[in-house]
Amino acid sequence: MNTVTASIDRMDFYNPVYVGNLLTLKASVNYVGKTSMEVGVRIEAEDLKTGNVTHTGSCYLTYVAIDERGEPTLVPDIVPQTLEEKRRWEAGKKRRVERLRMIAHSEQS
Repeated sequence: MNTVTASIDRMDFYNPVYVGNLLTLKASVNYVGKTSMEVGVRIEAEDLKTGNVTHTGSCYLTYVAIDERGEPTLVPDIVPQTLEEKRRWEAGKKRRVERLRMIAHSEQS
């Protein structure tokens, strides 16, 4: 399945990243709609000298699945299993509602 980035929610920076740090980006599909999905990303920096790992940033991205003509296409549904997956699903669903509300509000302006 091909996707395009539709939006990136604000990027929150919590701690600095220094030259020589090893960056690890952890991503998870939090919520799936009909043609879109929210992916949460957590960025961690590891000081290779000390082994200390620091949470340096987080953001949410929305992707839209596209077909061979570049048109939105259905995304396979996912069913959250664990309590953490269910929590992320509900939070992602709420963020989607808020995103749609903001879009509707900006179109009215």
